[in-house]
Amino acid sequence: MTKFNDTLLRAARGEQVDHTPVWFMRQAGRSQPEYREIKEKYSLEEITMQPELCAYVTRLPVEQYNVDAAILYKDIVTPLPGIGVDVKIKAGVGPVISNPIRSVADVEKLGEFNAKEHTPYVLETIKMLTQEQLNVPLIGFGGAPFTLASYMIEGGPSRNYAKTKSFMVSQPQAWFKLMDKLADMIIMDISAQVEAGAKAIQIFDSWVGALSVEDYRIFIKPIMTRIFGELRALNVPLIQFGVGASHLVNEWHDLPIDVVGLDWRLPIREAGARGITKAVQGNLDPTLLISDWNVLEARAKDIVDQGLAHSNGHIFNLGHGVFPEVDPAVLKRLTTFVHDYSREQIAKRG
Repeated sequence: MTKFNDTLLRAARGEQVDHTPVWFMRQAGRSQPEYREIKEKYSLEEITMQPELCAYVTRLPVEQYNVDAAILYKDIVTPLPGIGVDVKIKAGVGPVISNPIRSVADVEKLGEFNAKEHTPYVLETIKMLTQEQLNVPLIGFGGAPFTLASYMIEGGPSRNYAKTKSFMVSQPQAWFKLMDKLADMIIMDISAQVEAGAKAIQIFDSWVGALSVEDYRIFIKPIMTRIFGELRALNVPLIQFGVGASHLVNEWHDLPIDVVGLDWRLPIREAGARGITKAVQGNLDPTLLISDWNVLEARAKDIVDQGLAHSNGHIFNLGHGVFPEVDPAVLKRLTTFVHDYSREQIAKRG
């Protein structure tokens, strides 16, 4: 195996690097023809339950694009069945839950998560990748309590999270009990991923941007502080990310994390002006991946420049995930460009 590439880990910790590291959210799957062929035979759940197949899907973008990290192929709802949530991932819809949470009694029925008992296939996939197949860090991940709760309360994806927000403010006792249950699950799940070999962690709070700053501070921030506080003991970089949540980045910056993930709405330089001094990740608009190369290159160059000017480290990524229409060759070309351009700029600065 070639020398281990730890550039992403160093950038996450604000250490010196010789190029800006790159990975792409949803880099495994969707736009890859090899993945689409697999999906004709297997569902997402079936892929994740077969470690050899899941490891192949996870490592494929590293081999194809030369990115600086792999991210484990699974869904944020993968651990939920372990605590008694009846969830199915429906094509074209997303997670659908047949036993939604409606009361404190429903919350109290939830069980305790045990990673070795409930998701052993995830741990086997991680071990296979990190011990035998990868020369870059594997990023493990989990969903944050608000985003998981939104599926559990709404019964599936939502446009306005009305049931979730109403439950949160009208049944606060049940809400905080649910937050604690989910935090226990997340801490157990993430700890097991790191023990199995994951070298960095990203927490996806995909839909938390639906909340105001005030509600975030009251109903979410305490539990996120607890989760990241306990995960700090794992001694791996911790990344927080959400979509449409630029108004919350300063709240995230307060958390015991290493990297603030930015979507495409907030430029890196503006995040810095707002007082974000921790390492940042992002934040090319993924729709630009289907634009002309000269447009894409110019935008990528600007993001790299902003990242190099940022006070404490930058990981190049998208502002959200790769979508199916993207040509894999574009992702490879973009990775090469970011590596080469950032290496030149860093060398110039000495």
